[in-house]
Amino acid sequence: MAPRVLWMCLSVLKSIPVLFITSVIVWSYYAYVFQMCLFSVNNIAEKVIYIVIYHPLLAMMMWSYWKTIFTPVMSPPKEFLLPGSVLEQLQQDVNQINRRAILMQFGKTLPTQCRTLTGEMRYCEKCKAIKPDRAHHCSVCGRCVLKMDHHCPWVNNCVGFSNYKFFVLFIGYALMYCIYVALSSLKYFIQFWSKARDSISHMGNLHIVFLFFAAVMFAISLLSLFGYHCFLITRNRTTLESVQVPVFTTGPEKDGFDLGFRKNFAYLFGSDRRFWFLPTATSFGNGLTYPNRNDDESKDLLLGRHQQWSEEGEGEDFV
Repeated sequence: MAPRVLWMCLSVLKSIPVLFITSVIVWSYYAYVFQMCLFSVNNIAEKVIYIVIYHPLLAMMMWSYWKTIFTPVMSPPKEFLLPGSVLEQLQQDVNQINRRAILMQFGKTLPTQCRTLTGEMRYCEKCKAIKPDRAHHCSVCGRCVLKMDHHCPWVNNCVGFSNYKFFVLFIGYALMYCIYVALSSLKYFIQFWSKARDSISHMGNLHIVFLFFAAVMFAISLLSLFGYHCFLITRNRTTLESVQVPVFTTGPEKDGFDLGFRKNFAYLFGSDRRFWFLPTATSFGNGLTYPNRNDDESKDLLLGRHQQWSEEGEGEDFV
């Protein structure tokens, strides 16, 4: 009983950042649409323009946000889990050389090219599994995550292979949303400090002032975050790989997965331009194998070697 209650308490605590962001967005909707557009803007055409532009931005931001939150992260499939006999052998043998040989023997048939700094198979002691390339164990989620970028408390989820596109779109649309709200409310923010402020209700003024400040502050934060992830996309690199350089069988290489800007972009957003900026699953690959810059086959990346992952597709094969 006690562990279940503790788990429920932790779940509630981890949901607080999401509830905070959602509350801020709901308040910003009230402040922008009602207090500014409906009660403060006198020109009908200006009201319509503001509201017509505002709602698609809000819809795309919220769509991307909820997709980031509710898309399950993908973990290594059962083929990467050590069977009972191998696990028992590994646990009983305390000799590091023998343990390394056991893992190498088991992992030789698995499609991995990344190793530890000492050249060993990347093994997760908690999941009892060989880690696929670019996968890492998340201590918050308690599982290995394919192509893990980071764990984000603001979405209460890991950002990895299955939802990284949605996360990037979310911060991109959130940045556009904040910039649009700040620019369109600037006139009425200035009006608050002018003699014309008496023509608007005092409480409405305060909502607009706080809305402008909030939009500017969030825009500044999101600008640096979005810019950083755009840089990572151009290098086909994750946040973790920026901190911990991936080690290949040939040695460490920071840009080992960099295939050039166009292929890096296509690998994340897909080949169909119609879906690039929609939060739908269009990324190439299965989250397990990745071409590297020294791999001749990576030239055929978009020609069939890596199948396109879809929402209804391969999630059933993962644990």
